[in-house]
This record gives sequence, structure tokens and C-alpha cells, in this order.
Amino acid sequence: MDHAVSSGTFSLDGETFDVDNNIWVIGDDTECVVIDAPHSVSDILALVGDRKVKAILLTHAHDDHVRVAPALREAVVAPIMLHPADQPLWELTHTDHLWDLDLADGLDIEVAGTTLRVLHTPGHAPGAVCFYAPALGAVFTGDTLFQGGPGATGRSFSDEDLIKASIRARLFELPDDTVVHTGHGDDTTIGAEKAALGA
Repeated sequence: MDHAVSSGTFSLDGETFDVDNNIWVIGDDTECVVIDAPHSVSDILALVGDRKVKAILLTHAHDDHVRVAPALREAVVAPIMLHPADQPLWELTHTDHLWDLDLADGLDIEVAGTTLRVLHTPGHAPGAVCFYAPALGAVFTGDTLFQGGPGATGRSFSDEDLIKASIRARLFELPDDTVVHTGHGDDTTIGAEKAALGA
């Protein structure tokens, strides 16, 4: 697993903010998948190196997670995968390009002998997903769960009650020592966030 931080902006509902996004690359010395494509293709390629990219996995379609996805697809010749419920958000950023393959709850994605299971966790966005890797003892939560609680729900296409229900039903069933790798900021664990949310 490789990690980097890429800086840029997030825009929605007429507001723009400066943000730092985590980039996660999962694989071995020959192949990998990329989780999210925020601000810079070169930042992502620096993590990928000369490995074959099997897929570009998007946790959701806010612009700070998908902005360079089409350009990255061209650079590495790999399919973009997104949950179809996020099409309205995707179209706010990309009007001339679509993603290639739909993510679905329970889908298993194999890379370098590791399985990533798709968990549909709507709330931050309608098509928000997390990627659970049992063999790594880790879950990649995008903006669904952070250190300190759920992702933001004060903007279009989001729902506070739904994100809390998603977290309790889908993430809090994972082992307490599962490491949570987030879309922004520091890691946490499922157990720590259970305590914080009073679950």
C-alpha cells in the first residue's frame, strides 16, 4: 500500500475550498489499483511507478476525488469504476466523459492477491462507497468516515441520517482494529470511531 497527499480545491453549491486529498495505491511490484483521482495526475503516477494499473476506484464523485480521473485513465489505460448513483455529481465535473464500469455493493475487486470488497455507504453522496481489504486489516472510506466522525452532509446530494445509518450498518460491523484510511486527514480505527459516535 502506498500513500500520498495531493492539494487542490473542492467546489459545490457555489462555494470553493482549498483541500488536501489522500491518494491510496494498493498492489504489489507489478500491478495495482488507484483509489480516487483528486488533483494531479503526476502525483498519482509518482506513486504508481511502472506498475500496471488494473482500475481507478472512486469512493464518490465530488470533484476533488474525480477531477483527473479521465486524464489518469488515458495515462495508465485502466477503467474508471464508480457507483452509478453518483452520476449527478459526476456530471457536475465531467460532461464529456463517463466512467467505464459500475461499482456495486458486495463486488469483490482482486489486485495482487488482495481482495477489496465494495461497501455501498450512501450519505455523503448517493453513490459513496468504501473499499474493505480484510487481508490488510483496512478499509478505505473516502469521505464517509473520518477520524472524529462522519463526513460532511451539509451540501447537495447528502443526508446526515443516511450517512450515520450507513456507518453503523456497514462499517461498524467490521473488526474494531480495522484501520480506517480516509479521503482527507489522518487514519483512525473502527473501534475508535464507534466510541466517538456512541455506537
